[in-house]
Amino acid sequence: MPARTHSRRSAILVGSAALASPLFTNRGLFAEELLKPTPRLTEGPFYPNELPLDQDNDLILINDRTTPAVGQITHLTGCVLTPAGTPVKNATVEIWQCDANAVYLHTRDSNRKKAQQDANFQGYGKFETSKDGGYRFRTIKPVPYPGRPAPHIHIKVSQNGHEVLTTQLCIRGHEGNARDGVLRGAGSDANRNRLMADFNKLADSKIGEWACHFDVVLGVTPDDRKMQR
Repeated sequence: MPARTHSRRSAILVGSAALASPLFTNRGLFAEELLKPTPRLTEGPFYPNELPLDQDNDLILINDRTTPAVGQITHLTGCVLTPAGTPVKNATVEIWQCDANAVYLHTRDSNRKKAQQDANFQGYGKFETSKDGGYRFRTIKPVPYPGRPAPHIHIKVSQNGHEVLTTQLCIRGHEGNARDGVLRGAGSDANRNRLMADFNKLADSKIGEWACHFDVVLGVTPDDRKMQR
């Protein structure tokens, strides 16, 4: 992205490493969990059919607009890892979600909800993981909508242009999780638990921001199989 935009986004997201969970800072602490891949979950019908011009990792501000999106600002961070806990660098992480008014950036949804759509919410973003497998986004805390009582953020991970995982991130402890048919489709309680993360209020935020850390563990790759021999 242009240097000017990168500078603005970096200033917004500075200190995101401080939001990391113990899993990020001390992988040996939960090594057993790292061996369990993140379950797949449906892409759903509303992956953007027309990608926005602004596709960076700040979904709160579009290009150089000064009006932010409506919603509870959330700093989403995490790592993409192999089952062995090895960071996956240069992977592309895409996220998309509905806005605070329950409208997706997809013409099949937005065309019939123009009056309620938040024109200042980017709706989609992507980020290339760093050498430690890390990714970060600034977005909004997801909200429920008719048919999906579990608020969620869609996540897609690709390597070398090939999709390797599509899943969804849900809010741990949300009352709608138990009633959500898509989330139930993940199978066992253990699988559903690996699709959830804590959303915590940032104590030092004056505007009520939230933080969420969600590590994505990919399935076994040829390199992992070699290391496990």
